[in-house]
Amino acid sequence: MGTTEYYSCCGKSICKGCVDSFRKSGNIGTCAFCKADRVNKTDAEIVGEIMKRVDANDAGAIYLMGNYYYHGNLGLQQDWARAMELWKQAAELGSSLAHYHLGTQYDAEGDSKKSKCHYEAAAMAGHEVARSNLGCMEAQSGNMGQAVKHWVIAASAGEYNAMDNLLIAFNQGSTSRATIDSTLAAYNTSCAEMRSDARDAAIRLYITRISAR
Repeated sequence: MGTTEYYSCCGKSICKGCVDSFRKSGNIGTCAFCKADRVNKTDAEIVGEIMKRVDANDAGAIYLMGNYYYHGNLGLQQDWARAMELWKQAAELGSSLAHYHLGTQYDAEGDSKKSKCHYEAAAMAGHEVARSNLGCMEAQSGNMGQAVKHWVIAASAGEYNAMDNLLIAFNQGSTSRATIDSTLAAYNTSCAEMRSDARDAAIRLYITRISAR
């Protein structure tokens, strides 16, 4: 689950916990930043709004349009090739999310070289799931030392899968107790710093929506 929600009306990405608090305060259906109406719009109006941001080379809007084409949302015909084009454009503009999704797509297609390239770019921009995936790729190639380094960085930032992979590596004798202890302490600290009642509520809402599909 992403930690932010993009608003095409003003081109802002806002913490989902903050968005949840904003809605609970009675501001239903409006942008948490510019207060623009987000409910009484047709799909065509929403797409038009996003396209204005796309034309302005807004990486967040370009990435979002890629998602809509990938899933066929907002009345758009599902078009994976177009989604990839948009993600590539967003990646060139510095979107870590676009790099991550390109990495997952190339990984699914069996192109590990391109996948790793995009995961590395996403990881350098702070995308910890991408870094955790890099660790998995290194482990699959037999480079456990490099894999552990990636997992330590990602887990220290609060990435669950990276911490889980480190524990597996420890049980297999691929890393030390000292590494596990120090990383687990950093992991717990990061999780505590990121947690809030608002974010927990946003996560529960997200899980509910996914379960209903």
